Amino acid sequence: MLIEKLKSYIDSYCPWVRRPAKIFYLAIWGSVFSRNLVRLAGIYGTGKADTHYYASHYQQHFAEKRLQPLKLLEIGVGGYGDPLQGGSSLRMWKRFFPKAEVFGIDVHDKTAFSESRITIMQGSQNDSDFLREVVSQIGPIDIVIDDGSHINSDVLKSFEFLFPYLDENGTYVIEDTQTSYWPKYGGDSYILSKPSTTMGYFKSLVDGLNYEEIARSNFTASYLDMHITSIHFYHNMIFIQKGLNKEGSKYALKHKY
Repeated sequence: MLIEKLKSYIDSYCPWVRRPAKIFYLAIWGSVFSRNLVRLAGIYGTGKADTHYYASHYQQHFAEKRLQPLKLLEIGVGGYGDPLQGGSSLRMWKRFFPKAEVFGIDVHDKTAFSESRITIMQGSQNDSDFLREVVSQIGPIDIVIDDGSHINSDVLKSFEFLFPYLDENGTYVIEDTQTSYWPKYGGDSYILSKPSTTMGYFKSLVDGLNYEEIARSNFTASYLDMHITSIHFYHNMIFIQKGLNKEGSKYALKHKY
């Protein structure tokens, strides 16, 4: 396609020509396709539209929020240890959400990608003290996207810490849940409901959506039971929607024991 050919053409130039050409390229095509996350993911080179196919799910869940003044936090800036590599998805979110403040955290120094409406902080998603500093600076968060270490224990620790700080109508997203099955990342391909794995943990929360229907007199609902209104599982991806899960039940009281 024309866009991909143009991008390849720009990348073939020497750096002193490539950088201003790329800025112009992103400004033009980013503006043209600002409402289309699938196209934006390709334009900004995030891999969320071709390598992982996440962008179509993001489009479905975030389209109605596009013009809201959101605060979005992405765990993992990209580019591994290279301080000048990464930042693609942060810029994509900035373009798609024109009124949003975008925040990124990474264990490596990625402050080179800080710019208007993009703030970078360095630290680990497994460090509660650091996460406490993050939420102290940001305040209530509307969207959290975990594209960090993908280590199961890190994913769960980050979720349990950050979810209570999510806005009452916020969305928490976890990418690359394939590591739930990889032992190297703390996953397990044999015990598929193991609670220490990402998939096992979130599958265990599904019944909480119906906690008001549980006919057991000694049952006590958890914070997550009462504040998760939906969980969407996709290939290698989970969306957790926060809200007040309190619709009531017309049936449970008749069947309690």
